[in-house]
Parts: sequence; C-alpha cells; structure tokens
Amino acid sequence: MGLIVQKFGGTSVADVERMRNVAGHIIAEADRGNSVVTVVSAMGVMTDDLVNMIAEITDDPPAREMDMLLSTGEQISIATLAITLHAMGREAVSLTGPQVGIETDGAHGKARILKIADARVREALEAGKIVIVAGFQGTSRDMEITTLGRGGSDTTAVALAAALKADRCDIYTDVDGVYTADPRILPEARRLDAITYDEMLELASKGAKVLNSRSVELAKNFSVPLRVLNSMNPGPGTMVVKEYEHMEDFVVSGVTVNEHEAQISIIGVPDKPGMAAKVFKTLGDAGIAVDMIIQNIGSDKVNDISFTVGEADFSRAKEIAEQLVSEMGAIEVQTDDSIAKLSVVGVGMKSHSGVAGNMFQALADAGINIQMVSTSEICITCLIDVGQVRDALKALHKEFGLGKTAQSVSN
Repeated sequence: MGLIVQKFGGTSVADVERMRNVAGHIIAEADRGNSVVTVVSAMGVMTDDLVNMIAEITDDPPAREMDMLLSTGEQISIATLAITLHAMGREAVSLTGPQVGIETDGAHGKARILKIADARVREALEAGKIVIVAGFQGTSRDMEITTLGRGGSDTTAVALAAALKADRCDIYTDVDGVYTADPRILPEARRLDAITYDEMLELASKGAKVLNSRSVELAKNFSVPLRVLNSMNPGPGTMVVKEYEHMEDFVVSGVTVNEHEAQISIIGVPDKPGMAAKVFKTLGDAGIAVDMIIQNIGSDKVNDISFTVGEADFSRAKEIAEQLVSEMGAIEVQTDDSIAKLSVVGVGMKSHSGVAGNMFQALADAGINIQMVSTSEICITCLIDVGQVRDALKALHKEFGLGKTAQSVSN
C-alpha cells in the first residue's frame, strides 16, 4: 500500500461534471490500494474573477485582505469535492491549508512554506479517509492567512508529498504532459515521456505553464517523484526524474517562451563601484525578481544597465529605476514591454558544442533579431520581439529536431 499525492487545477474542477471526473481519478487510485491526498485549486477561473472584482473597487488593495479573499476559492473546491466523494460512497475530509498545518512566512500574495505539521493528515489517512487539501494557502506564525502566489497549488502538492514521504506526486492538468513546445502554438510539438528536474525547472522558470517552478525546485530538493497527467484524457503523461536513459543523445529537450516580460534600461550610469549593486539591491528590497541582466560599457565613463522583470512587476520596477536615475546621476530610463523571452533547454548541452551558434543561425534565417542573451549550463535564453514568437518557436523546434524520436524513461 502506497501514498499518492494528487493535484488538480482549476480547469479540472470547474463544474460538477468535472468534479465527478476528479472523484473518479481519486477513487481509482484508492482502489489500487493506495492512500490518497488530493490538493485542488479554486474552481475554473474563480480566482481571476475575484481579482477582477477587486480591480473595479481599487487598483491598490491591501495584500492581507486579498489573501483573505483569494483563499476562499480553494475552500469551496475542497468542500465540494469531499461532498462529491461522500455521494459516491467514499469517506473523505476537506482541510484548509491552516488546518493541515502549512506554516508560511508573512509575505502576503507570495508566501513561502516554512514547514508542514502533517499530524492531522496522517491521522485522517490512518482512519481510512481520503484527504482533500486546499492548495495555494497557508498561515503565518502570527496566524494570518497567506497565499503562495499563482500556481501555488502545485507547490502545496509537492510540499505535502515531501513532508508525507509520498511514493509519487501526480499533477493533473489540461495537457497530456510536458511537450517540446507549447502544443497550442506548435501542433507538431511532441509529448516527452520523461524530463529531468533541471530541464523542467528551466522550462518552468522561462515560461512553460505546465508546472510551477517552485514546485519543481521542491521536487528536486526532496527527490519527490513527479508525474504530469491530463485529468480529462487519461494517458502515460510525463515523468519528471533525476535522469533518463541516453540523456546525452538529446541535446535540446524543449523550447519555451514567456510573453509576459518587460525590459528596463538605465542609460548613462556613472562607471564607478557600487552602481549595479545599488540598482539590484533596491529592486530586491522591493520584492522585485530580476531575470536577465546586461551591463554595457559606454564612453565617457558611463554604462547602460539593462534587465528584465515580469509583467506584474513592470510598473513598480520602472518607478524605482526612475528614482535611481537622479540618485545615481544617470541620464534616463528606457523601457520595452513588447518583448518575449525565448529559451532552448536541454541537459545534452553539457556535452555538445555549437548549440548557441545553431540557435542564433536558425533565428537569423527566420529574420528574427536578438536583443539580449543569457546562458546557463543547460539553457540559452534571448529576448525577441513579441510579434515574432510563433516564427521563432517554429524555427528552433525544427532546427533541433524536436518533433522526432521519443525519449525512454529511467529513474
């Protein structure tokens, strides 16, 4: 008898019919002899609806009150799913994040899990019950309701799987697994049988929407076996593993794009020690995550510092950059919110040369200009015009043969 943690997203529990479908997946797992803990998101687009409702009232709501509001969506889901399971003859209990004992820091809207006191979940499992847990939420040490940020239900599921030492964590979504590219953009994209934690982490952080990047990081750190499945179309899905057979044969595993990025450049920064530190420490203190960074050495002892931020942080980051211009004696701030971040990812890059050259040549042949580049051991990322995303994905997908031979899985 094993322990399986499942997670179902908002589209999977959008209405009563889909709730019954989810209950069927849970019952099937229980009938295999496994104990089951299921994490669910708010129904459908309920979270978006709540955010939009508040936007009609104010554009600057208190973060604490937003957490109080947004956490209610998951509470509706867990109770509805538990009632559905009872109606289908199964014992189930619904628990909120605080009831489970998910303790977080106090960062409203983007809290991080500190620990999980899992005694109540274990007690319910030992009593033979299916446990339904609200994703996306927890409670701080001063007993305030907190939320983990968008996609936080994935993080809840993996954190629970780690705390409970589950045999596997299954993430059910609206796609059949992890693909070589977004199949909604490129129909020729291929489902991967397996992908490594490192590759998945790069893809998730660079814009792939299948898994939340924090959940992948947790899975890697605690060696949680992770599987991505389609809740409406049963199939083998994709296993996220430490490594797979013949991994060096696959130079690039996937291509992804993030269209929700913006570039900010501080022009004419005095060329002296501490300027870059001042820029990025100020942004960091404001809770703004910076991705790509380039510093260009100009003439007359001045530099240009360029960086990218997420769409949600753009306005605040621009405001901070404009304040820094006068403080540092720089010239001006330039911005561009019509860019996209394009990435190729693959562990095979560690042992193969020429990937960057092939990537840039393929983009050049497609008439696509590169504005900024950053690299890691298994990822190359560049900024391009957002209007060229589809052409860029198609060119790179073809260049690296991503529609060809499937991978084999090895744990």
